[in-house]
Amino acid sequence: MKKITGAYAFIEALRCEGVKHVFGYPGGAVLDIFDAILDAPDIQFILARHEQGAVHAADGYARASGKVGVALVTSGPGATNTVTGLATACMDSIPIVVFSGQVSTNLIGNDAFQEADTVGITRPCTKHNYLVKDCAELPRVIKEAFYIAGTGRPGPVLVDIPKDVMRGLIGFKYPEKVCLEGYCPTYKGHQGQIRRILGTILKSRNPVIYAGGGVVLSNASEELTALARDLHLPVTTTLMGLGAFPADDPLWLGMLGMHGTYAANMAVTETDCLIAIGARFDDRVTGKVDEFAPRAKIIHIDIDPTSISKNVRVDLPVVGDCKGVLSDMLNEMRDKQHEIAELHHGIQPWLERIDQWKREQPLRYEPGPGLKPQYVIERICALTPDDAIITTEVGQNQMWTAQYYKFNHPRLFLTSGGLGTMGYGFPAAIGAQVAFPGRTVIDIAGDGSIQMNIQELATAVQYKLPVKVMIINNCFLGMVRQWQSLFYKGRYSHTSMCVSPDFVKLAEAYGAHGLRVENASDVDGTIRQALAIQGPVFVDFRVVPEEDVYPMVPAGAPINNMLLV
Repeated sequence: MKKITGAYAFIEALRCEGVKHVFGYPGGAVLDIFDAILDAPDIQFILARHEQGAVHAADGYARASGKVGVALVTSGPGATNTVTGLATACMDSIPIVVFSGQVSTNLIGNDAFQEADTVGITRPCTKHNYLVKDCAELPRVIKEAFYIAGTGRPGPVLVDIPKDVMRGLIGFKYPEKVCLEGYCPTYKGHQGQIRRILGTILKSRNPVIYAGGGVVLSNASEELTALARDLHLPVTTTLMGLGAFPADDPLWLGMLGMHGTYAANMAVTETDCLIAIGARFDDRVTGKVDEFAPRAKIIHIDIDPTSISKNVRVDLPVVGDCKGVLSDMLNEMRDKQHEIAELHHGIQPWLERIDQWKREQPLRYEPGPGLKPQYVIERICALTPDDAIITTEVGQNQMWTAQYYKFNHPRLFLTSGGLGTMGYGFPAAIGAQVAFPGRTVIDIAGDGSIQMNIQELATAVQYKLPVKVMIINNCFLGMVRQWQSLFYKGRYSHTSMCVSPDFVKLAEAYGAHGLRVENASDVDGTIRQALAIQGPVFVDFRVVPEEDVYPMVPAGAPINNMLLV
């Protein structure tokens, strides 16, 4: 068997995994791999301008495509710069594999140049990580890394590769399968438990489906929609679950939680049967845990057994893949048409009550002078294609997008939910655009958060990626200012962004296009102009500075205790 270096074995392993795109940044410890990449024209390397941006781009690529995203960085600071991206992916269960260079094995622990304990640093924010000390182990480790990242509850995996491992010689043979002792995700739900769950739903009178990002990750949107429509069950989702159920369906309640809709929060509070699917009951959803769905029998379907009853007591759990469990439920329903008809009749008053909540307290904002950010989001939604991919940064721009942009399909909304990472949206949009070069990709940003990874505009320009960045510019760190306004007596401590770049000139300096909007009458025309431009565009929307996001549940309050407009 012909022997090749570890660097070329790395390239062959990526080919075996079907990898077509790698995001990253070079450095001394990974020069051997970067040299080998020149001989791999079938794998496109996208040069980010910061390692955090590279990992977010791999993350956005994974969320949009459903494939495992890949990033490659050097040792030391290159590896430590990936931590925020890894933690972002870990909190949101996103399958990525990050490869980092490392000093030679004989130098590990000697404080060598650009050495860091990458495995130790990243252990808390990865699903698993590896330090490869033997070149012969490299194919097996890469195979396992992709398997772990993409199976069960997905998540990020880091593989740390010392320089001498890249230079070692091996006879390359890629494993056909993976067998890891102690790691065997449960995909098939317990059939008896599924029947009990269905029986509980059919006996309920105020049922609600609460779906999370797990529905999107397991590609179970079609099954969720069929279940809800067949049983006439109202549906709410988490921030991560937006798009799992069509926003134009009459059964849609909107997002629930801290900035959820009135109808969604009231329905979850009053329900007698809460069907949680691929969701983890995080604090932004539950509010005061003791008063969350207090009258409900709680059903929880999740592939991760550690999520069951972690934050909220669960009456009927099923451990399994959302898509498989929902399919089994749909199959069980085929011979229960009489019970389903009775359910439809019995929950009619409940659906009428929900419709009343929707009419009484819809999402709304007060008209007034100046450009309203909610209006900008509404017009972006109205003027973009139905398959446009929308990313966001974090803060008010994120919440307004979740509220006012209507997502009818999964994998169209990419945002940092669990970690709340400012600077996520723009590189994630770049990753999504690489995955889908023919689609419209828009990052809805704030003037603060866009500056966190604004250097990635050079990446978009270099690779001719026509990402559109819609900046909701209110000259504040808006969400922090809102909390200061409501709970800190209006003492705006260091949240003013009065000194910011001219985003139009900045875009032009990078070789991109820049546009500015100050009046509502110019919004539609400018959005159309931005979408028509072939390259990347920054649009600076100068909105009302002190507009707040409503509804809002104060921290620690029950979710039916909402501040309204």
